[in-house]
Amino acid sequence: MARRRTTPKELPDAVREAVERTVQATVGSAGRTRDRAQGAVDELVETVDDVRGAIGERLPATQEDVRELRAELRAIGRRLEAIEERLPAPRSKKSSGRS
Repeated sequence: MARRRTTPKELPDAVREAVERTVQATVGSAGRTRDRAQGAVDELVETVDDVRGAIGERLPATQEDVRELRAELRAIGRRLEAIEERLPAPRSKKSSGRS
């Protein structure tokens, strides 16, 4: 591409225009780069959250977990005993005289 010759009087304007074009090109490129970087960070955060969730589901029970399960089993046991107390007494088997 042929370059236009500038006179010394036009030089500051030509430099200013060249700088403005360069800045505009850089700003546009920086915006696109920022958007791509933000997208990559968003994907990374989502992946880390997924990994944390998967790991959390596979961790062994803690002492607190076991304590809560024991308390829940005791409560279920008490409820079962209360239900059994309300049931009628079992009937004794009478022989019918058949042989």
